[in-house]
Amino acid sequence: MDQDDIRKVLEDVASGRETVDGAVLRLKTEPFEDLGYAKIDHHRGLRQGVTEVIFGAGKNPEQIVGIAGRMLEHGERCIIITRLTPEKAEAVSGSIPLTYDPTSGIGLAGKVPERHDLGKITVITAGTSDIPVAEEAALTAEALGNNVVRVYDAGVSGIHRLLAHKEDIMTSKAIVAVAGMEGALASVVGGMADCPVIAVPTSVGYGASFGGLAALLAMLNSCASGISVVNIDNGFGAGYLASMINKASCHPSDNRTEP
Repeated sequence: MDQDDIRKVLEDVASGRETVDGAVLRLKTEPFEDLGYAKIDHHRGLRQGVTEVIFGAGKNPEQIVGIAGRMLEHGERCIIITRLTPEKAEAVSGSIPLTYDPTSGIGLAGKVPERHDLGKITVITAGTSDIPVAEEAALTAEALGNNVVRVYDAGVSGIHRLLAHKEDIMTSKAIVAVAGMEGALASVVGGMADCPVIAVPTSVGYGASFGGLAALLAMLNSCASGISVVNIDNGFGAGYLASMINKASCHPSDNRTEP
């Protein structure tokens, strides 16, 4: 949908030919843009509050530039690109403005947004080896406008390290707990916090961890209430979900009714 199409919708509302609710529905359901190798959903931000995210793995730099470039031309201000290698980031940055973090593999095309006056998201790792996944979560949440606190290398093998940050844990709107090995961190954090805890199993560990499967099963079987679990190494999914929880908790008066 271009500016002329949007103007036509607004003119229809102004003339009484269209209701406000009808116009909102039309804006939400406008078609995508077909590039051949990708179909860009330009109205995802209107429907869901967050623009489409580009999964960088499996795409070549030209495809990433093509998708992100069209999104920027369409008015998007910041586009998250996940699983971006340094080589692809270098190639992409030659064509579009890009901020890149090699630890997480996150690239931000366009202008990095300012933090909103929202609650706090705390991202905790069991070990230093879990930081790449945790940074994917933290940078995703920050790119969506959230305030993020990082607590790294605070696993249960030295639980006093975690307890030293109990104020952050108890004042967060959402917590992302990232752990490999046996994945015990999520249960401990879940027993301390009064907010939702998003557990992220990582593929960190020796043979019997089965590439993160042991941590995934442990987190799914946690006896602590209020824990949700995302897929192995899915820091992006955890950061996105934490952002949704944080924003919903900070706008409790936003009560929508069915049309």
